[in-house]
Amino acid sequence: MQQPEHYTDGNILLRPFSAEDIPAVFEAVRESINEVAPWLPWCHPDYAIEETREFIMSREEARTNGTDYGFGIFDAKTGEFLGGVGLSQINRTHQMGNLGYWVRTSRAGRGIASSAARLAARFALEELKLQRVEILAATGNLASQRVALKAGAVREGVLRKRLINKGQTQDAVLFSLVAEDLGVSGEQ
Repeated sequence: MQQPEHYTDGNILLRPFSAEDIPAVFEAVRESINEVAPWLPWCHPDYAIEETREFIMSREEARTNGTDYGFGIFDAKTGEFLGGVGLSQINRTHQMGNLGYWVRTSRAGRGIASSAARLAARFALEELKLQRVEILAATGNLASQRVALKAGAVREGVLRKRLINKGQTQDAVLFSLVAEDLGVSGEQ
């Protein structure tokens, strides 16, 4: 299935990562460690550029295999790297996947994550033909929960010991997006 290369709402642009993005992504992660590390296992104080390189260089194969779809979030006008959004844990049997996002600290609180989440969910529902997109946010991650709600996701409940981050189990709030939530045509 051929995928369009980018998605935009006029303010932000989602596109697959490329090798040219490595320096900007690394800089954004380093800037955001204090805010992102408590919630995302891949982010830690010793985060190195090689980790960025490995992640970005693995995205094309994951996309080709249909297992993971990662996008950089960019300012549609300036091209500045703003963060990342992706779909993972794709389950073709039940036509669902997990949606995750993060925005660099200097650009947080401006609606970027919720816009990116909506665009990525539309991609999942329209292009990948999934029936359901799930967002899991640790119960303490109030910012991520606000993003999910602002993106139009429905809060379904708290899942006990659902996430493990740096060896610690965390309860998580489960949100979902289905076609009707985003005005996408019904059954695929």
